[in-house]
Amino acid sequence: MVRIPDAKVALSTASVYPESTATAFEIAARLGYDGVEVMVWTDPVSQDIEALRRLSDYHRVPILAVHAPCLLITQRVWSTDPWVKLQRARAAAEKLGASTVVVHPPFRWQRNYAKDFVTGIWRMAEETDVRFAVENMYPWRYRDREMLAYAPDWDVTNDDYRHFTVDLSHTATARTEALAMVDRMGDRLAHIHLADGKGSAKDEHLVPGRGDQPCAELLERLARTGFDGHVVIEVNTRRAMSSAEREADLAEALAFTRLHLATSAGSTSARSSSSARSSSGTADPASADPASELRRP
Repeated sequence: MVRIPDAKVALSTASVYPESTATAFEIAARLGYDGVEVMVWTDPVSQDIEALRRLSDYHRVPILAVHAPCLLITQRVWSTDPWVKLQRARAAAEKLGASTVVVHPPFRWQRNYAKDFVTGIWRMAEETDVRFAVENMYPWRYRDREMLAYAPDWDVTNDDYRHFTVDLSHTATARTEALAMVDRMGDRLAHIHLADGKGSAKDEHLVPGRGDQPCAELLERLARTGFDGHVVIEVNTRRAMSSAEREADLAEALAFTRLHLATSAGSTSARSSSSARSSSGTADPASADPASELRRP
């Protein structure tokens, strides 16, 4: 018995970097994605609600989620006050019809923000129907040294949030068991950032199936449990040699996701065949794009 959940498969606009937010809408429409997640970052279009609305209407691609500007490179986007950033992300989501705002835990040097983050997220969540889905991160590593860059914790399951985002590239970088983290999130898991990784200190965001994370297993679990959140492809295509190569990677990621969301419980044939295909491919990790968090201040 094949079960296909109600989850929509979206393309993160970060997945087309260094191309533009507008290009992400065009590619999502052409490949047949169900929608997009807008990464709010230095591209002016990503910050402009009316421009985003026009793109969504023109390409007939809904905006399913808004990723608040939480990166080091976006510290001045939509204010330098992190709470103002979240308020503007919520307003954007409400105006654009998106159901989810993705937010990272604070950096440790954002002491006041970090101190009130858990209670503040609860307070904001109670003021809107938009879900604030807090995303798992990872320790920063350099050679044999480890730096805990996020507070209260990079492992967001150690704190009490209403909704979570799980990112499988981040579980790879953290070298933690992804499915165990998903178990801890339980029914508060609201949002998926689907990517792969091999445990590098860099946040790799590989195409699903090209690393060692349980991407297929997670998708099959979502199918069995009737997950109704969004599955967002957030991969790194910065090293693509051409627009055609970038688009081929994004088409492969979409096909992988839809295949495993429709795989029956207990089926391993599709997973085995995809693993065999990926073992002969090349995966080129990179971190200098908006999908990557491994940046130094």
